[in-house]
Amino acid sequence: MDNIQFDFLDIEIPDFDPDFFCNWILLVAQREDIVLGEIQYIFCSDNELLKINNKALGHNYFTDIVTFNYNEENSCSGDLFISYDRVKDNAAVYGNNNVFDELCRVMVHGVLHLIGYDDKTEDDKIVMRKMEDLYLSMRGDVSRETL
Repeated sequence: MDNIQFDFLDIEIPDFDPDFFCNWILLVAQREDIVLGEIQYIFCSDNELLKINNKALGHNYFTDIVTFNYNEENSCSGDLFISYDRVKDNAAVYGNNNVFDELCRVMVHGVLHLIGYDDKTEDDKIVMRKMEDLYLSMRGDVSRETL
């Protein structure tokens, strides 16, 4: 579990369970047959992620996640910046106000990007959504004894 880290810049996430998320992301890696290197989730506000999005990518708009891929030949690594403000807003708009489900979707979305999935075309978006749904459905398979 040491290779998956969680940092909170300017926000708090109530009832955040790092053990659950580590075990779940490790399950995703196992199913995708990848070796996890260092994965760091950094949770922040809309304004903080807007600064990162603008500085790193030249984008001047809010987003739920910005993923920095540091993959090496044999391992999957990266920094995943997630706006908790955007997660909450998206849960209200798209997810029946289920913030936990939306947070999980965004977290696995970032890992899927590191693995090599993309969402630039409509076909890619369909595949990405199917993979998100698959791994969301596997959350019940996660226990603290998974490791």
